Amino acid sequence: MYRFLLTPRWWGINLFVVLAIPFCVFMGTWQLGRFEDRVQTHEAAEKQPAPGTRAAKPIDELLPVDTVTSGRPATATGRYADQFLVPGRKLDDRTGFYVVGMLRTDSGKALPVVRGWLPGKAGHTSVPPAPAGDVTVTGDLQASESAGTAGVDATGGLPHGQVGMISAASLVNLVPYDVYDAWVTLQQSDVRTGGGASATGTSGTSGTEETAGDEETAGKGGKGTATAAALRPVPATAAQGTGLDLKAFQNLGYLCEWFVFAAFVLFMWFRLVRREAEAARDVRLGLVADPDTAASDTAPSDQEATPDRVVGTVS
Repeated sequence: MYRFLLTPRWWGINLFVVLAIPFCVFMGTWQLGRFEDRVQTHEAAEKQPAPGTRAAKPIDELLPVDTVTSGRPATATGRYADQFLVPGRKLDDRTGFYVVGMLRTDSGKALPVVRGWLPGKAGHTSVPPAPAGDVTVTGDLQASESAGTAGVDATGGLPHGQVGMISAASLVNLVPYDVYDAWVTLQQSDVRTGGGASATGTSGTSGTEETAGDEETAGKGGKGTATAAALRPVPATAAQGTGLDLKAFQNLGYLCEWFVFAAFVLFMWFRLVRREAEAARDVRLGLVADPDTAASDTAPSDQEATPDRVVGTVS
C-alpha cells in the first residue's frame, strides 16, 4: 500500500522532509539560546552595583568594553583638544545634542568624553568651553557606537565640527591622533561656578551645573558668544545585545516561527502520504479507474481496422 514511497518522486519529497525538520529545530534552538543569553546578561546587570557605588579604574584597565565593563566608572588624565557636537540626541524627551571633548592622554591617544547634553540645534547654541590645562575626568565607560545604536545619524553630510556617532572609526578620520575604541560620559558637569571652567584637578566632582558666563564657545563644535547654557550629564546606557529589550522578545518570536515551520512540514508530509495511500486503495478496490490503465485504453492502436472493399470488374 505504501510502496509509492519508494518511487523517485517520493524520494525527493522524503529527502526534503528529512533535511527541513532538523534545520528548523536547529534554528529554533539557536534562537532560544540567544534569548537565554539575553536573560542571563539582564540578570547579571541587575546584580551589578550601581555605577555611583563602584570604584573608578583607569581607562586602560577596563578595555576592551564588554557587558561587564560597560557602565563602569573610568578615569583618564590629559588635556582637552578638539571638540565635536553630536546632533539629534534626546534627553527626557527633548531633542538636543551631545558635547564631546577629545581628551589627549599621556599615551598620545584621545578619549572621547561626553561632557554633557544641551537643548537646541547643534551649531546654533552656545557651548561652554572645555576646562583648560591638565584635567582628570571620571565618567561611565561606553562602547563605541555603531549604525544600529539608538539616536545615531549614519547618513553623513553634517556640518564641520559635528559627527553622527561617537565611534573611533569615525573620529579617527577627523583628528590627527589615535582614538580610544570607547568613550565616557561624565557623571557630573565639568563647568565651574563663576563664569569659567576648572583649569586643573578632577573633572566631574562639582555637585551643581552652572553656566559658563560670557566666554566664547571653544573647540570645533561651537559658535557664538552668547551665554552658554548648563551642560546636563548624559546617563550611561546598557551595552548592546543585553537586557530584555524588543530584540530579546524577537528571538522568542523567531523561536516559535521555526518550530511552526517544522510542524507544518511534518503535517504536509503526512497529508500527502495519506492522500496518495487513499488514491491507491480506491484503485485497488475498483472504485476509480487506474490512471495508467485508462490512459492505455484510450490510446489509438497501431493498426487501425479498415473496411473491406470489393473491387469488381466489368466484363
